[in-house]
Amino acid sequence: MGLAPVEGAIAHGSQKHPDLLLAHGVVINYQVTQAVQIRATYDNGESMANAQVTVYAPNGSDPWLKGKTDDKGRFIFTPDTDKSGNWEVKVRLAGHGDVISIPIESDQDGKQPKDGKQPIQAASAGDMTYSPLQKGVMAVSVIWGCIGTALFFQQRKG
Repeated sequence: MGLAPVEGAIAHGSQKHPDLLLAHGVVINYQVTQAVQIRATYDNGESMANAQVTVYAPNGSDPWLKGKTDDKGRFIFTPDTDKSGNWEVKVRLAGHGDVISIPIESDQDGKQPKDGKQPIQAASAGDMTYSPLQKGVMAVSVIWGCIGTALFFQQRKG
């Protein structure tokens, strides 16, 4: 997955690290990864809890990962940094949803920087706003719907 060990293994009884307590005969390896966290909310700020999330790798038509957001609308994944390009993340819940494109760049020589950080950037789909024309059409539609509903119920009584 494009991850490189930051340090090698630490063996039991190492005099270099006397403060580490390890079980007998155990070798511990670890890797530092960089993850992408998204947070999905409705326009009013309410979290999209348990929304379906589908992640697509760059130039891929098949889902790379599927999952659900947590109760706060968050979803975390670690992209394969060998696949640089725009990762598409689709979030849907009860007919509502959006797609966001997250640019991920891999290190040119394939090595992780010394500080263990990958140059991962994120964008927000929530930055989009409606044009004045779109807002006007929505307002007129809501008003027309209310008038139509009122006239429907008034006609049924009469």
